[in-house]
Order: sequence, then C-alpha cells, then structure tokens
Amino acid sequence: MTKHSIVGVFGEEEYNANLVNKSHSAVLNYAKNDKHLNYGLADALMGLYKFNLQPSEIGIDLLVFASLVYAADTRISRASESQDNWTREIQLVVPVSNVERWQEAAPQLRTMLNFLTGDRWSFAFTLRPTQFLNLTKPTTPSLLGDKYNSLGLFSGGLDSLIDSINVLEEGKTPLFISHSAEGAVSSSQRNLLAQLRRHYGKQRIDALRLWMSFSNNLIPGVGAEETTRGRSFLFIALGALVGTAFRAPIKLRIPENGFIALNVPLDPMRLGALSTRTTHPFYLDRWNDILATLGTDVQVENPYRHYTKGEMVKNCSNMSFLESVVNTSMSCSSPTKGRWMGKGQEHCGYCLPCLVRRAALLAGLQNEDTTSYSKDLLQKPLNALESEGKQVRSFQLAIERLRMNPGAARFLIYKPGPLSDVQGEIDDLKNVYVRGMSEIDKLLTNVKTISK
Repeated sequence: MTKHSIVGVFGEEEYNANLVNKSHSAVLNYAKNDKHLNYGLADALMGLYKFNLQPSEIGIDLLVFASLVYAADTRISRASESQDNWTREIQLVVPVSNVERWQEAAPQLRTMLNFLTGDRWSFAFTLRPTQFLNLTKPTTPSLLGDKYNSLGLFSGGLDSLIDSINVLEEGKTPLFISHSAEGAVSSSQRNLLAQLRRHYGKQRIDALRLWMSFSNNLIPGVGAEETTRGRSFLFIALGALVGTAFRAPIKLRIPENGFIALNVPLDPMRLGALSTRTTHPFYLDRWNDILATLGTDVQVENPYRHYTKGEMVKNCSNMSFLESVVNTSMSCSSPTKGRWMGKGQEHCGYCLPCLVRRAALLAGLQNEDTTSYSKDLLQKPLNALESEGKQVRSFQLAIERLRMNPGAARFLIYKPGPLSDVQGEIDDLKNVYVRGMSEIDKLLTNVKTISK
C-alpha cells in the first residue's frame, strides 16, 4: 500500500517536506499569486457575502479540509493504489486558522473518515500564513436577526425536493446548499430551484451552489477514482460553513430517507463501493461531535431517518406540485451512462437508487410516475450477470431471505455500522428497513431475472 499526501498551502507558503511522501504527493495552492482564492473558496465566500452572511474562520477551515478530502477521494485510484483494491492510505496537510482546535478534533475526524470511505486517514495541521489568517470580511448585521430560518442540503434528488417543498409549505425562509461536479446533477438542481421559485413566488428562496472538481492527473501517474464515498463530507462541510454565518444556533437539514440512510447490504459480500454510508446515523453523529469540538453552533440532522422513501413521497405537504416536478429530480447513480448509445441524461431505471426511487413513487404517488427510465423492468427477463439485472437480483434474494427469517432484520441493521448513539431508535430503524424492503418487493412483482 502506497501512502499518498495531499498538501494544502496558501500563496508561497512553505511546508515541512518531512511530513509527506514527496514521490506520491500533490500540492493544492488555495491562493496563487496572493490574489485570488482557488478551488471554489472565492465563489463560496462571494455567494455568502451576497446574502449578507459572514462565516467564521473555522467554517472556512472546514471547507478547505473538505476540499482536500474530496481531492484525495476522487483522484487516488483504489484499484492501483491499494493492496486490497479498496483501502488507501491518505495523509492531508491542512492549513487552518486554529491549529490547537483542529488537533483536538483530529481523532474524531479520523474515526469519521475511516468509517465513511473505508480508507486510513491521517492529518497534519499548519497555521495559515499571517496574511491569510483572516479571510472573511465583515457584513452589515441586520437588526432583525437571521433572515433565514431554515438551512438544508439540496442535491437535486427526490428526497431533497420533498424536503424543500415541506419547508416552504411551513412558510419558512430557507437557504439551500448545493454542490456539483457533474453536469446532470447541476442541471437538476438549477431546474428544480427555478420551478420552486415559480410556484412559491411570494417566498424568498435563496441557494448557494458550489462547483468543485480536480484534474484527473492531480497526482502524476495516479489514476482517478469513481466511487466518491467522500463526496458527502464536502457537501455537509459546505452546509456547516454557511451555518457558522448564522448568529443563532442552526440545524443543517440533511434530507435522506431512513432506508437508504441505513443502507443495509443486500448480501454478506456487499461492502465496498455499493454500500455507502453518507447519511448513516453513526456518521452524522460524528459530524455533531466534530462541530461541537470546533466550537460552532451548527448541528446536523436527518428529519426523515424513520421514513421510507415511499413514505416521504406519501407525506409530502404539496402532492400536486410534487407530481408536476418529480420527473425533474435526479436519483440515478450514473445519469450519463447512456451517452455512448447517443442518449441524453436520464435515469437508467436499474441501479440501486433508481430502484428505490421507482418503488417509492409506486408506493407514494397518487398518479403514475412520469420519470423517464431507459430500462423497462417488465419488458423481458433481466440478465442478472449484467448491470441491468444485478441490483434487481440482489434485492430479490435479500427479500426472500428476509421473508424466510423476519427476525433477522434486527441484526441486519447493524451490518453497515455502529448504532450505539441511537439505541433508543432501534425499533424505528428496524421497521423502516423492513418497510423499505416491502416497497421494493412490490416494485419487483412480476419482474424476472435470468443468469446467462
């Protein structure tokens, strides 16, 4: 296993070369020529200033740290840079405004990221150069307090669409946070925000969007990685950055149905890339520990952790509007996979997120799902040895095992990770898993798979 180092610097800052493996390292300069902040920092800060919001220096540290995590996660190939085709050894050198605070949070960060990505992470923290110690600029405080009373992630997916509708139906003034490094997701975010603004024209709807990606040859000779297990860390860090600009304590809403938040493996070997932990209760609780250690007044919460996706649909506060815009939301894990066939961006219909979406809309919508899917599940038997049928067959087998042994659900929910922080919710989590599998079971009625 090769240890890789990603080093963050500001300007012509010198760093201790003895900290890193120089033959397998990359340097990200966040302030080339001492003039302009790079890698999305300038855009994020300008967006906040436009809304008259001033984040804390710790909040900026969070975004710098998260960008280094995202760069390492997406630009260090698991296939070539690990001994087991998965686990990488990654070191980050992070310039921050308060080294002591970040060193205190380091053990929590290591636990969180090791759990999230399945890698081995280590950190070294350096003090930002004097001219970059204060990156925020004062804004004019409002005598009325915070103008937003809701802060939430907005991915362009179905769950975040439902949450945004629910928040607006409550009459709240939200600020939505989006991140994208891929065109299909960015397009869904823009289109949904435009439709929300048209429908709720009398209410203020603001959104901060960050585009962040890195060149494929960030580390010379090392290939890129497509699993992006660490993307949610960047997404939540961006939301936390914004949260530090609120004067009152704020909860960052992370809308994800409980079935996917748990993401119980469909079979004993299904760990790795196909079992993400981006909203798992253990992961989100570690975020709250870290945010407290860093001295912020921001907390994260998933208000839908006890709901299946179908129940989220069914309980949406404005069903008619949801039905009119649902086909604009994007759930597919690979919406551009049809490009080689000359197709545009659309849902494949057979990846795990697509299957959960189809099952939810079948269970929850009053009318027919208008989403365009490239694969008709009932047209002919699906090949379980190909991508079109792998997830379907895995669900069929998992549903049958659960049917034969219903009591196993209480133990299966522990497979993705610890639930020690939510012992009072074990029955709720078990039940949301069982109900989620039931929704998939109804979708797959009469769907046939073959192995050939």
